[in-house]
Amino acid sequence: MFCTIIPPHVLDKLAQSEDAATYEPARRTLEHDAFLRTQRRITTVRGVAAPTGTPSDKPVRTLYDAGHQETLPGNKVHSETDKPSKDKSVNQAHDALGATFELYLKAYGRHSIDDAGLPLNASVHYGEKYDNAFWNGEQMVFGDGDGNLFGDFTVSVDVIGHELTHGVTQYTANLEYFGQSGALNESISDVFGCLIKQYSLGQTADQADWLIGAGLLGPTIHGTALRSMKAPGTAYDDPQLGKDPQPAVMADFVRTSRDNGGVHINSGIPNHAFYLVASALGGNAWERAGKIWYSTLTGGELATDADFASFARLTVKTARSLYGDGNETKAVLSAWSQVGVPTS
Repeated sequence: MFCTIIPPHVLDKLAQSEDAATYEPARRTLEHDAFLRTQRRITTVRGVAAPTGTPSDKPVRTLYDAGHQETLPGNKVHSETDKPSKDKSVNQAHDALGATFELYLKAYGRHSIDDAGLPLNASVHYGEKYDNAFWNGEQMVFGDGDGNLFGDFTVSVDVIGHELTHGVTQYTANLEYFGQSGALNESISDVFGCLIKQYSLGQTADQADWLIGAGLLGPTIHGTALRSMKAPGTAYDDPQLGKDPQPAVMADFVRTSRDNGGVHINSGIPNHAFYLVASALGGNAWERAGKIWYSTLTGGELATDADFASFARLTVKTARSLYGDGNETKAVLSAWSQVGVPTS
């Protein structure tokens, strides 16, 4: 699986600019991402043998500096026990890897991405003005951005949590990266990216901004983030980026052949459903709402080609299994109804 945080439709828009400072980084990023996608063979990893022994409750993080080249992983510059680096990007990546590890461990008892203590490796300063960050199936990779439209991709803990969660999905339900199953794949990464940020900041559902990539956009961009779970379609409206195309309800589902069938666009629908559940329940979203989503993802019943309706039905089943017919199940039923996804 090759999953990037900046959607192709955003880079496509930028690539059409008449300003070289805008279109050159976007075109390079698009070309590079397309090359990596063709090189990255989709594989099922659930058959991979887990490491033996008892996984540690401590992360094992290693940071590399790609030196603005495109060869991975680059030069090793930071290990788990090292003192903070003089490189801000290294420290931000190190901290966000740790925040992701901690949320999964403390909230769900999961030991790293594969639940078997997988070391967390990441490379910073990847490529030349590379406008993206990605999980390549084995490690995290961060570009520095072009310095104008996008900044350093290590700045947002939710972006890093999002990408690492693609790894969790890879090791569990292994959702196909196309159409509705692909949009669910993207949505699950947004959900847990948000939860990782909220957990690290100690925020309740009503205190959180429910934004993905806040702080990543350049100072001249009219927008707050890449996506909004609270209000899909409102994250940005900018002459260069275009308008956020995410729908919040099934009535506005976007049918397209681009972006693997709109995986970064239609993810707004299940994103909004999770926001509605978390908001209805209140308190810490990683607890009841997050547990329902996590248990649905890892429970073994979610098909690799699941659509929104089958995922919704499973979340209802999971909620009932965990909490009976109380407020939790009512919140899940109401949320899916509000976004127009059937649960029966």
